Amino acid sequence: MARVELRQLRYFVAVAEELNFGRAAERLLIAGPSLSQQIKALERDLGVRLFDRDRRRVSLTPAGAALLPHTRALLDRADDLKQRAGRLSGSQTVRLGYVNWLPADLTSRTAAVAQVHLDAWVAPSHTQAARVADGSLDLAVCWVRSEDLERLGLRARLIGADRLYAVARGGDSGDVPDVAARDTDVLIDEDVTSWASWNVYGEEFAQATGARTVHISDGAITGPAFFDHVRRCTRPVVNSPKGQTNPLPPDLVRREIVAPKAYWTWSLVWRESENRAGVLAVVDALCDGIGDLGIRDPDAWLPAGDPYALPG
Repeated sequence: MARVELRQLRYFVAVAEELNFGRAAERLLIAGPSLSQQIKALERDLGVRLFDRDRRRVSLTPAGAALLPHTRALLDRADDLKQRAGRLSGSQTVRLGYVNWLPADLTSRTAAVAQVHLDAWVAPSHTQAARVADGSLDLAVCWVRSEDLERLGLRARLIGADRLYAVARGGDSGDVPDVAARDTDVLIDEDVTSWASWNVYGEEFAQATGARTVHISDGAITGPAFFDHVRRCTRPVVNSPKGQTNPLPPDLVRREIVAPKAYWTWSLVWRESENRAGVLAVVDALCDGIGDLGIRDPDAWLPAGDPYALPG
């Protein structure tokens, strides 16, 4: 038994499944005579005959049939051991793209399972999702809808969420009252290349809550130009996720949106066909234990197409 190799056990399973040495050899990418010799060596080391074979047919012996499920289980455990070792070694490089937000503890969470390379191209959500789909990235943190996941062949897990707020005129004069969602403005930019995801979100938010859309053409969804729009608007303006951490000028204030609270979710996305241990280990390391981040609160709002929106 000391001489039995995992390679020989894989050969045994392949022949048992094909019941044809020629087809099994093609599947294993080895020569037919070599496969036959390895099976004979395995039978000799195990002390039992695994196959009955003649010129026309191959069949499992009773001993072979009895050993087959145990062999498959042993190979599964060997594969699991290899994957666990790969995770512990942190030797695999995983390419991660993002839009503007990443978990603050990304490095500490992933250090033990893979070498995460942050892609230098910071692009909109729909672009990053498409790059994962075409293989340019292994993972991306972005905003996606369920229909995007299905269309691109991706999977997603919740990794973060921003509660959106509104920005309004008025200096810091003590307590700032909340504002109902229906009493806010949402900027919609004609540049669908840069702001496709935000436009979809904003339009649906307005339709669902009664907020008012304001169409612009200067890319002022965030930055100093956004503040200029706030000064011109007569109502508080919903702040996008890209502006969540920007300091406000002294003449503007933050007002919390209520009835409902507006949330923007961040997903970690990967290909449905992904099977590399390092990539999947990074997904678990970043998403396990995240919780619902407030998006399940009774007064929370998500777009209907959000992967984490409750049905109905």
